[in-house]
Amino acid sequence: MEIGISTFVETTPDVKTGEVISHTQRIREVVEEIVLADKVGLDVFGVGEHHRKDYAASSPAVVLAAAASQTKRIRLTSAVTVLSSADPVRVFQDFATVDAISNGRAEIMAGRGSFIESFPLFGYDLKDYNELFEEKLELLLKIRESEKVTWRGGHRPAIQNLGVYPRPVQNPLPVWIGSGGNSESVVRAGLLGLPLVLAIIGGRPIQFEPLVRLYKKAAARAGHDVSKLSVASHSHGFVAENTEVAADKFFPSTQQAMNVLGRERGWGPYTRATFDAARSLEGALYVGDPQTVADKIIYLRKNVGITRFMLHVPVGTMPHEDVMRAIELLGKEVAPKVREEVSRWERESEGKE
Repeated sequence: MEIGISTFVETTPDVKTGEVISHTQRIREVVEEIVLADKVGLDVFGVGEHHRKDYAASSPAVVLAAAASQTKRIRLTSAVTVLSSADPVRVFQDFATVDAISNGRAEIMAGRGSFIESFPLFGYDLKDYNELFEEKLELLLKIRESEKVTWRGGHRPAIQNLGVYPRPVQNPLPVWIGSGGNSESVVRAGLLGLPLVLAIIGGRPIQFEPLVRLYKKAAARAGHDVSKLSVASHSHGFVAENTEVAADKFFPSTQQAMNVLGRERGWGPYTRATFDAARSLEGALYVGDPQTVADKIIYLRKNVGITRFMLHVPVGTMPHEDVMRAIELLGKEVAPKVREEVSRWERESEGKE
């Protein structure tokens, strides 16, 4: 069971002061957060790609490269790379470079993206949303498979027996598929034998269990070894010494961020009642003291089949010292509890088979 962090490197106005942190400062803070996550024993850190004013990381690979030379063990991934509006050749080159700097710790999390601002920015038509992703994923996997590439598609100039460099330390360079819970994307990941990341940010996480089964069924049908495939979750949360303190610190920025997105996407207002309901054992918010958060991650592993958990923190803008403390608690207190219990449970499960 792997435990880690994901972030969108947000630069929303501070809830209390209204001040907006600069992109420069927030990017530097994130590098510090990755370095700390490595020191406290977390397994993975993911940085999301966005192209709008309230998010600072338009180039996750560059941020991860900055952290790669300062870390020793933690895996470094995008969360996600918006592959539909990117050039797969450049994506592969960027992450192969991160892989070299980190000596084999880079990963690509490829997704279509729930934000669409990159499409007009890079000259793509949203009517090609699905077709772009399928074509570019095909090319990315072909580059991963072979040093010399011959390929032809409908949205990018053809490649005729050309090399793509540098080649990564890892062979193959890990490529995950990020999904918001769309059954088609889950089946695609299974058929391709690629690890899957589910964005579980609302409702009841146990509702994703049928999707995990669907993914594994598709993988088995395509002849892949299901036992070797990983399923990750990306879920909002925050850890503090005390559960109520954690909730009180995490709610204001979460409410602000969710209401901004809500206005853009036609959602209803995000209230404290909504927030508190999601903090229950079966809810999608992982907010509380270390034992509370550990119990929820263990529940997710046992009931949904998640083998990697990524805590998305912060949501909106929070004090850097609070985020650093949450990372420290996740690594030093939550992760050991989860690993111990999951290891015990897996041994018992194997003994019953």
